[in-house]
Amino acid sequence: MDLPLRERVKARRKTSVGAVRRRHVIYVAGYEPRGARGYCKLFERECDRFQRVWPVSLTIEPTDFDSEDFARWLVDARASHWQVSTTYDFLRLERFIRSDLAEPMVRHLLRSLGWVVGDLASGALLRIFLASWRFGLHLLFVQLVLLAWLAFAAAIGATVGYLVTDRLGLPVGIVTSLLAALASFLALQPVARRFGAIQIPSCWATLRRFARGQATWLDEVIDIGARRLMAAAERNDADEIVVVGHSAGCVIASAVIARALEFDPQLGRRGPRLVLLTLGSVMPAVALDPAAQRMRDIVERLAVEPTLAWVDCKFRKDVMSFVKCDPVEGVGVHVGGRRCNPLTWRIPFKDMLSPQDYRRLRWKFFRVHFQYIMASDRPCSYDYILLVAGPVAIAEWAKRHYELTLSFIWDGTHGGNAPSLSPSLPSPAGGGR
Repeated sequence: MDLPLRERVKARRKTSVGAVRRRHVIYVAGYEPRGARGYCKLFERECDRFQRVWPVSLTIEPTDFDSEDFARWLVDARASHWQVSTTYDFLRLERFIRSDLAEPMVRHLLRSLGWVVGDLASGALLRIFLASWRFGLHLLFVQLVLLAWLAFAAAIGATVGYLVTDRLGLPVGIVTSLLAALASFLALQPVARRFGAIQIPSCWATLRRFARGQATWLDEVIDIGARRLMAAAERNDADEIVVVGHSAGCVIASAVIARALEFDPQLGRRGPRLVLLTLGSVMPAVALDPAAQRMRDIVERLAVEPTLAWVDCKFRKDVMSFVKCDPVEGVGVHVGGRRCNPLTWRIPFKDMLSPQDYRRLRWKFFRVHFQYIMASDRPCSYDYILLVAGPVAIAEWAKRHYELTLSFIWDGTHGGNAPSLSPSLPSPAGGGR
């Protein structure tokens, strides 16, 4: 006799959760020059923090930092009723980013001013404001710092030149004016760097060129990432392959999967589950440029791919992401009934931190933006280490974390004495498809 419906559902859930024993992660960082070793130290520190909260034993073994393309470390997570082995590949961008930032300042300024003027003239900045006024303010602030840096240096130079010309004549005044402007510009450079007026414009100048179909170094790293993804799928030694993008890295991570699907249209139809995890994505700001057809084509390709589980994570406190913007329809990509992705997971940021840390960090916007890839202070539905090293398929946990309860992580069951998730947590489907 067939089991009653309730029993069949319960049995199906018991077999579906906890199915991951081996996971392969390909991680793409944002536009950060710290590189693989810096991120490995960050990961190790967050794993230590994770173990103070969860009854899980973690071991990390760095295995390869010699390659220019990838660094790798292995993570083994063990609890009383489960064990997961994770291969963590870090796509190395640092040599390209450091090369960008080391370019002559004149070239950097021309590129940065081109980004500012281009966003204003094309209407991209206005579109960004309409999609997310907080993200728009973030970009506008950086642009104003850049312009204020140049204007202040020019004003100092003009003032000094005027005073010197009045006493020593025009030729001496011009030379003195230029020297004073240059000295002021160099003196203010540390302040401008602190407020992101060098790194962030450099990032956006590169992203804009890529999204418009122009050649950049991103094409090289995307091909490298796509081939690593296909090789991992071909080996078929993991239960799921997860391409993780954080911040600007979401653009590259998305393009990696789109390029791999271009190389091999059967990718994801055989072998491991294929997951795209975008964390604090800035991709909408890239795609909202009217000329960014290449970026919108990538979004459309991923939105209709049935073999891909795309999970887009965001939290309201992060001003550097698009909390309420649909990453597909919101950027002008219309696919109708063909749409499969993404699943939007709005994370309860306040639940991740202790009250003291929440009060201390809530206005530190860059630190808040990095919380996506850091461990939580207390058990909650979202914890980055739990996602990449835990026993539940990422897409399933994103859909059902409020139903499974955290007791599954403690003892491998749906019951137990461990704390359950807050019933006030919203369904992750809000703002999704």
